[in-house]
Amino acid sequence: MMKLHGALVGVCLLFSVNAAAHPHSFIDMNTTFVAKDQRLVGLKMVWVMDEITSADLLYDAKNAKSDSVVWKKLAAQVMANVLGQHYFTDIYRNGKPVKYLNLPTEYHLSRRGNQAVLEFVLPLAEPQPLVGKPFEISTYDPSYFVDMTYKGPTVLHLPLAMAQQCKLSLITPKPDISLRVYALSLDKNDSPGEDRALGQQFAQRVTLQCQ
Repeated sequence: MMKLHGALVGVCLLFSVNAAAHPHSFIDMNTTFVAKDQRLVGLKMVWVMDEITSADLLYDAKNAKSDSVVWKKLAAQVMANVLGQHYFTDIYRNGKPVKYLNLPTEYHLSRRGNQAVLEFVLPLAEPQPLVGKPFEISTYDPSYFVDMTYKGPTVLHLPLAMAQQCKLSLITPKPDISLRVYALSLDKNDSPGEDRALGQQFAQRVTLQCQ
């Protein structure tokens, strides 16, 4: 089973109404595109974890100050697991994958009430010209153990300069009933067959088109 982190993927599932079904953990996402000199250089992502998922992280942090070593160590642990899954993100352009660097240019873990918040910048390996074929970006957990969702187009952001020449669209798939029933049938210890590509079939797609 692919997981973000032991402390990042569903804990205390007995308190969840959907404890018997995938997904078990929920992350609300917010993304800002980063450009320089008419080229896309990266994505700044903010992941807000649900309260149950956040519980272990916040317990480990206790009352530590936001700039303390405790928070830095937790951030490094969580980020290492995110990197182990290539940021859980696919970026394509003209049918070809856009590569990115193995390490974020910055990352930070913090508390927002009862929720843990991971922020990081995913840097592209090579800056990509804005003008041309659209970029297609999907962020998801392949196993669908974690539901990673944009609540709407308002949580996708373009800097002012990009907004003048680029448009964003957010497409949320509507899997057929048989696939939804299959996901609901999975216990927390089950891992869907790789051939089902379960998480990918539920993944939203963000399209960036610049003129």
